[in-house]
Amino acid sequence: MKRTGFGTIPDQPHYWLADARTPACLVDGERVGEPDFEGLVRLDIEIRDGRIAGLAPFGSAPVGSTDLRGGMAWPGLIDIHTHLDKGHIWPRSPNPEGNFLGAASSTAKDRAAHWTAADVAARIEFGLRCAWAQGTVAVRTHIDSPAPQAKISWPVFRAVRDAWAGRIDLQAVSIMPMDFFAQPQGEQLADIVAESGGILGCVTRVSTRGHDALPPEFGGLLERVFRLAMERGLDLDLHVDESGDGNARALIEIARMAVRLGFKSRLQCGHCCSLAVQPDEFVDETLGAAADAGIAVVSLPMCNMYLQGRDAGRTPRWRGVTLLHEMRGAGLAVSIASDNCRDPFHAYGDHDMLEVMTQATRIAHLDHPFGDWPTAVTAVPAEVMGLSNRGRLKVGDSADLVLLSARFMSEMLSRSQGDRIVLRSGRPIDTSLPDYRDLDPLLGLNA
Repeated sequence: MKRTGFGTIPDQPHYWLADARTPACLVDGERVGEPDFEGLVRLDIEIRDGRIAGLAPFGSAPVGSTDLRGGMAWPGLIDIHTHLDKGHIWPRSPNPEGNFLGAASSTAKDRAAHWTAADVAARIEFGLRCAWAQGTVAVRTHIDSPAPQAKISWPVFRAVRDAWAGRIDLQAVSIMPMDFFAQPQGEQLADIVAESGGILGCVTRVSTRGHDALPPEFGGLLERVFRLAMERGLDLDLHVDESGDGNARALIEIARMAVRLGFKSRLQCGHCCSLAVQPDEFVDETLGAAADAGIAVVSLPMCNMYLQGRDAGRTPRWRGVTLLHEMRGAGLAVSIASDNCRDPFHAYGDHDMLEVMTQATRIAHLDHPFGDWPTAVTAVPAEVMGLSNRGRLKVGDSADLVLLSARFMSEMLSRSQGDRIVLRSGRPIDTSLPDYRDLDPLLGLNA
């Protein structure tokens, strides 16, 4: 048994969790109760043989059931945009300026000097241990893939994916500047991605520039990436317009390209920050084109607030995040995710999707009402990743739950949820986080 501040989780194949609250938008099937002022419903959850056997109105559970005392129950969380292979290199390769170009430079130097298979594997494993302990059930990671790194990191990913099967569903996306795809390594990488069951991706900028006005060769390079994906039946996941430059207008060109080529696979674009500083007329045109193309968007608010608008001695004048509300209003699927953790692109972060939800709510005003924004870390990324058994509380699915003592969104968003209980197949796991000292040998630190 595991005792908590709101009940005891029994070590038996059949039991009930009584008096739980969960966002109504996360309950699959028939309505079990009326949502309250924060959009939460009160319900009882039956668990049998590791699966959700029933979702019933509050008061249905038998006497003696585990009493959550109104605490929240969330389905396992989903992190659809990470960089596990970059993670936790900050102590050996910091970014003194804290800006985008400094991040790219520090990462490239660290990759050239240190990214052996053993180094990459150890840091990916550390990130997954953090995510596992905090209730994440699925992760999509971007893999730095310029030659010769692709032949090192992709075999590592495949091995880690196999090792974590049954615990965390893992997907991987290639990432390198788009002009690299015009070289022989572009086709070689597309083949590696296909052989690995991965997703093709790139940064939609050329290697010599940041995310700013599109270069003349942009259209041809973008079509090259699309065609490599289409020839292999691959999904696409692209880094797009990650700047505060209003001339960074790749998103609309991606949407137009997808429609012109008849691209039928899944297409996700990350960041899209510059949309927030562009004229309303152009925003409307871009979002309409993105909706026509079926583009899903993922916002990375913690990382983008860290990088964007940074100028030494000057307070940033904008938040760095994209237009989440407007995108939702245009019919786009919108997720939020953690992005980088403790590397030159973001010095902080802990692979904790509850922290991401908390910070995103504060940064982007995903409240008043909360509506269905809780799906941005659950059901929406599950759909984009093709995981039909993830993202909602659904009868028949595995009882992979995150239980909180917090009874309301205001409680969850006000205090760190360090006392959470994480259930996997109905049983609580050890939620102890790995010690940063575990990485000291890799980082050249003295314990």
